[in-house]
Amino acid sequence: MLYLRPYKKEDAATIISWCENENVFRKWTSDRYNSYPITENDMNYKYYDCNGDCAEKDNFYPMTACDDTGIAGHFILRYVGGNHKILRIGFVIVDDKKRGQGYGKEMIKLGIDYGFRIAGAEQITIGVFENNRPAYHCYKAAGFHDVQTEQEEICELFGERWKIIELAINREEYFYDV
Repeated sequence: MLYLRPYKKEDAATIISWCENENVFRKWTSDRYNSYPITENDMNYKYYDCNGDCAEKDNFYPMTACDDTGIAGHFILRYVGGNHKILRIGFVIVDDKKRGQGYGKEMIKLGIDYGFRIAGAEQITIGVFENNRPAYHCYKAAGFHDVQTEQEEICELFGERWKIIELAINREEYFYDV
C-alpha cells in the first residue's frame, strides 16, 4: 500500500538512481535539465531556491510515494499559469524494480485524489510522450482521458521528434467514479 508525503531533499539520491539511462531520464524530465546524468544537488536546486524554500511558492509541490520498504515513486504537482483550478502532474517516476506492479497507477490515483480533495483543483492534467506507452496506459487506467489540443506539442530529443499526448481528468468525472 502506498502513501504520499512531501518530497524531502534526501529523496533525490534514490529517485535519480532509477534513471538507468538518458532515455529513461528524458521520459521522466523531458528537456527540463540541460545535462544527464544529474546530481542530487541538481534536482534539489530545481525544486528549491538558495534559501531552501520551494522554487515556486504556492505553485509547486513535489511529492514522494512510499510503501513499507521505503521510497517507491515520485511526482510533482503544479498549478498551470497561476490558475489554482488547473493542477498539472509531472516528473512522474516509479522505482524501476517496482514497475509493472501497479505502483504507478496507485501513485497517480493518490495524486489525483490529493489534487481534488486537498488542493481544490477543478481539473488535473498530465502529459506523456507518445513513445512511452506504459506510462500512457498507466495514466488512462488511473482515470485520465486524452485531450485534443489546438497545436501539437513536440519535444526534440536525441535528434528525434517526441510528440506529447495531453490527458486530463475533471473533478466531476473523478467524483462520479469514486
